[in-house]
Amino acid sequence: MNVELRHLKALAAIGDEGSITGAAAVLRIGQPALSRTLDQLERRLGTPLVERTTRRLGLTPAGHRLWEHAHRILAQLDDALAEAAAGPRPLRVGFAWGALGPHTVGLLRDWRRDHPEVPVQVHRLADPETGLRRGEIDAAFMRTPPEGGTTGLSVLPLYREPRIAALAEDDPLTARTELDLAELADRTVVLCATAATSGTDLWPDERKPSVTLEVANVDEWLTAIATGEAVGVTAEATRHSHPFPGIRYLPLTDAEPVTVLFLAPAAPAHTATAAFRDHARRSLTGAGLIA
Repeated sequence: MNVELRHLKALAAIGDEGSITGAAAVLRIGQPALSRTLDQLERRLGTPLVERTTRRLGLTPAGHRLWEHAHRILAQLDDALAEAAAGPRPLRVGFAWGALGPHTVGLLRDWRRDHPEVPVQVHRLADPETGLRRGEIDAAFMRTPPEGGTTGLSVLPLYREPRIAALAEDDPLTARTELDLAELADRTVVLCATAATSGTDLWPDERKPSVTLEVANVDEWLTAIATGEAVGVTAEATRHSHPFPGIRYLPLTDAEPVTVLFLAPAAPAHTATAAFRDHARRSLTGAGLIA
């Protein structure tokens, strides 16, 4: 099909920016030249990749699939060139919220001791799944199934993690040693865009919270709780990864546990991905989380 790197770079930028104007600015080329490159790519593939209307520009299903592949191919090329110049790169591991809680540091220290030749870089991302599909990270710890399905990914359930409630330290409920969901249903519940594990679907239909507060990130989530504006529900790892002045965490007796997953591309981009996955399983088995 005679597809060149410039075609992939063009589609990657268009999908990222959502417009020809923004993509052309990122690529530092003129808009007419970028439009010609896109038209040439669509002709060579024989399928439309971009939907154009008077108000917006979006990728077709075929365009979205190729956009993901384009990012991964370009990232792998960058990695190959960097390795040729400077040696093997680190293994990049992503997470959205709390990694593995109290087990994170021990796992990483043991890896560094046993595999000093392969450093690990840890990245907190709003969307680790997209990072994986675009080749920005090599593996991820997640607490939600991949939204785009498992095609192209290897998904390994690791362990089940309890949910806990988060309240301001002066909240009357903090006098309790544990809570149930019904005791939070009359409160404002704060929901975070990067923590899809704890929405109002946890409550039964007849007892769902009537008021919710939506925030963009973990810092806003913690602040809303510490100031008494809202209460929150989260996974146990948050207690360790995000201690915060003015917040108390309490066990929830009737909330379904969260399944912690290890995700990686089905065709790993880093040769140490499988070894890191096995290391995580051994480490968590030793911690008593995996039978």
